Amino acid sequence: MKTYNLAILGCGKVAHLHAKAIQNLSNAELVGVWSRTTKSAQEFGAQYNVSAYSGIEDLVRKEKVDLVIVCTPHPFHLNPVVEAAGAGANVLVEKPLASTLEDADEMIAACKHAGVKLCVVSQRRWYEPVIRVKAAIDAGKIGKPVFGTINMLGWRDKAYYDADEWRGTWRMEGGGVLVNQAPHQLDILLWFMGEIDEVYGQWKNLNHPYIEVEDTAVAIVKFKNGGIGNIIVSNSEKPGIYGKVHVHGENGASVGVQTDGGAMFIAGMSGILEPPVNDIWSVPGEEAQLKKWVDEDSAHFNSIDPMVFYMERQIEDFLLALENQAEPLVNGEEGRRTVELFTAIYRSTRDNKPVKFPLQPEKGDDMDGRLK
Repeated sequence: MKTYNLAILGCGKVAHLHAKAIQNLSNAELVGVWSRTTKSAQEFGAQYNVSAYSGIEDLVRKEKVDLVIVCTPHPFHLNPVVEAAGAGANVLVEKPLASTLEDADEMIAACKHAGVKLCVVSQRRWYEPVIRVKAAIDAGKIGKPVFGTINMLGWRDKAYYDADEWRGTWRMEGGGVLVNQAPHQLDILLWFMGEIDEVYGQWKNLNHPYIEVEDTAVAIVKFKNGGIGNIIVSNSEKPGIYGKVHVHGENGASVGVQTDGGAMFIAGMSGILEPPVNDIWSVPGEEAQLKKWVDEDSAHFNSIDPMVFYMERQIEDFLLALENQAEPLVNGEEGRRTVELFTAIYRSTRDNKPVKFPLQPEKGDDMDGRLK
């Protein structure tokens, strides 16, 4: 079995989860790190006993890096991706792929031009109850999926936004709940429901006057398969309640998953309070399975370090794709779909009308409707 050389670009809180995941994989080795600030790279490198670099191309070439993991703040994904791809490394980017469609498309194009693979972190796809929902939909157990919903109610306090300089600002974070907390659920909904035809959305800042970005957003979605959807995401409910993705089928059966419970997870700052579970399941003949699955999934979840375990599964998937010259599960185009969806909500709010898909980048000073 080949051992792949991995490097981490950006040494913030979430980077430590990736470093620990790499250490747990028998076919992966962390060989170097880079950060926008020399001090943080040196401290991170010392902690994990790897070299710190001041240049990405130098890191990739000297360490013969097969795969880099980009952990910089969202608006600062572009340059590390382009530089690493140009040096010949495959790229895994922390969610979301980008904060703007323009950056997303540049990343996809750069990786295609360099002949390397691009993937986006969405480790919740590997949650057992999420996989179970996807399998049921693909097997036709609910018929055509006709109604998909996201309800994600959580809380972020001032201490959270004060923890890093980039949080809560349009230019440094790229957005609020849509860009930072909701991408996992948006990705899962798209995975379940398919391509979008049209979105009408609105965002607001309800109770966080000390930040620029939105803390709440809602949207109505029309899917190309004829189905519809509803999205409610918010950081305004204290102390934090849950994140749920449900899909209802044309035969009347429903399947769903609570991906987050108790309080919203904060990478590198908190643990996951409640196991992800299937919280609704009315597939004919399978209703009685729900309690068994909840018990099994909870027992498994409580036996592992979930903050690292599912990162391992996604990195493992990417390395398998490299081995087999295949596409990783959440490739660049999949990551772009999430960026396209939250961009549509920003544009819809700005223009106060539905937004038709597909979306192309808008070049201007309003950050695609964020700066009204």
